[in-house]
Amino acid sequence: MKIILSIGSILLLVTVWLGREAAESTYAQESPRLASLEIDIWPEFDRPAALVILRAEIAGDVTLPATVSLRIPTSSGGPAALASAASADSQLFDLPYQRTDAQVDFITLTFSTPDRFFQLEFYDPLRIDTADRNYTYVWPGDLPVDQLSVELQQPAGAADLSVQPELGAGVVNPDGLVYRQADLGAFDMGNGLTIDIRYRKTDPRTSAEILGLETRAPPSAAEGTGSEVPRWLLVLPVLAALVIGASGVILWRRRGWLPSTSARRMTRAGRRREQAAGQPENVPHFCPRCGNRLRSRDRFCPECGTAVRTS
Repeated sequence: MKIILSIGSILLLVTVWLGREAAESTYAQESPRLASLEIDIWPEFDRPAALVILRAEIAGDVTLPATVSLRIPTSSGGPAALASAASADSQLFDLPYQRTDAQVDFITLTFSTPDRFFQLEFYDPLRIDTADRNYTYVWPGDLPVDQLSVELQQPAGAADLSVQPELGAGVVNPDGLVYRQADLGAFDMGNGLTIDIRYRKTDPRTSAEILGLETRAPPSAAEGTGSEVPRWLLVLPVLAALVIGASGVILWRRRGWLPSTSARRMTRAGRRREQAAGQPENVPHFCPRCGNRLRSRDRFCPECGTAVRTS
């Protein structure tokens, strides 16, 4: 009987262990490493709340598309925007996501990004009924990060501002607001970060109202639900313009109005060699067959291949 119980206990432990391994493996697949993560916090920017912006870059060795799971505070009510971009300076495109409210303090967002850069924004409530105000944001460490940085936008009209961790001296940007920023290094998965902000402010207006800054319209209820315009529809006008432009270039070449691409193509090293030899870079003579513009060193027309004579 004891032997049977022991075997049953071992099987139970093995089952639990295998289940945990499978769960951790699945979560790891949904948690790609980030090359960088910038946490921006803008208290009372355009609303009586703290705007939190997570700007992330997925590591270069992670295969795209990548599935990401992130938690944001339940108090936020959900994301204000979620988008991705091909590069840090490229246009952002909205991303659909799945929302899970299984935890009391957090909302879990799961999404698939085809791009290496993504940005998540949400508003977290902030008490403004007293002059002494504070806000605390906790990065829960959902993803491993090679380089994590924090940037704080000081509210217009605020005084006696303090923040932990230390973010250094403030810098005034062209928008008239003061920003504090610091690089905090690498963070392993599960290693969280608490950012605590305290300041004094008596003006009930937002920074945008005080400084007269233009802000975007509030997000619509359709954002993040998959009802955005598909990217391929946005690309169609660009493709049409490229086709029309290419057709025009081909037509001009056939009529002899433009030199061919091969005739114009020359590396900087090639130009330097010609100039060092004392040869002019472009001599105005043309192919007797197709009319293509030739250079002094051309023995055959690069457009039609006809042998040409040069002086």
